[in-house]
Amino acid sequence: MSDEMAVLNAEGNEVSRIPKPWFMKIEPDPVVVKRVYTLMSSGWHTPQGRNLMAGKRTVAISWGVDHGMSRVPRLSTGRARFAPGTVKGRLAHPPLSSKVIVKKVNRKEKLLATAYAIAATANRDIVIRRGHRLPEGRILPIIFDESVRSIDKAKDFQGFLEKLGLTEEMKRLKKGLKRRSGLPAKRGRGKKRRVGPLVVVSDGGGLVKAAGNFSGVDVVRPDEVSLRELAPNGTLGRLTLWSSDSVDAIEKRLSSVGEKIQASIS
Repeated sequence: MSDEMAVLNAEGNEVSRIPKPWFMKIEPDPVVVKRVYTLMSSGWHTPQGRNLMAGKRTVAISWGVDHGMSRVPRLSTGRARFAPGTVKGRLAHPPLSSKVIVKKVNRKEKLLATAYAIAATANRDIVIRRGHRLPEGRILPIIFDESVRSIDKAKDFQGFLEKLGLTEEMKRLKKGLKRRSGLPAKRGRGKKRRVGPLVVVSDGGGLVKAAGNFSGVDVVRPDEVSLRELAPNGTLGRLTLWSSDSVDAIEKRLSSVGEKIQASIS
């Protein structure tokens, strides 16, 4: 494994080389990543509950015995109401909005999982196993310089990806866009997209807008990137493009767990 990484310009040509950071040399642990992702995902859901009077706004009362029917509360017409299991009745054990659904995870454990997820982006076999299309000879990770950050048009960004040999990857994303009807569409999940390249840049500028025109492509800052972007659904190996300055920012962010990891692999 080489100890240096090539830095590419907007034309896809190598302009310089920088040392490969320690967090891209370690062996990823999918078990830790999946565990931390599951714990983190508990905080992404909105607590739900029921109105305290739901199913109880009725004048139904039980008719008692000797009527040849169950003794559930009934209207004067004989329709059952109020009781659980009846039409328009209350729930026996409804969810409460006060229920604590967020599961905590240690800060260092979260950083450790983030380091593993970043290391997986530099492993060609893991990235291909996840489903991304890479050309022969493309070495990971992909690092770009300041010239790419100045891209502010969608066609220029697409041209940059094509020069990196990611044409088949973009075709995969376009083919994978699905539209769904029914309840998913009604609840805001009408489109299902495939996960594509992730761009990590400190100050995206126009690059954020340019990349936003492509389904499956995300742009995020190095101080905000997490397992949600690096390992969607807890699966390692998302194809990631790094700006040269974002690598330094990530190294500073992971400094608290760096010594421990390096000691374990040395």
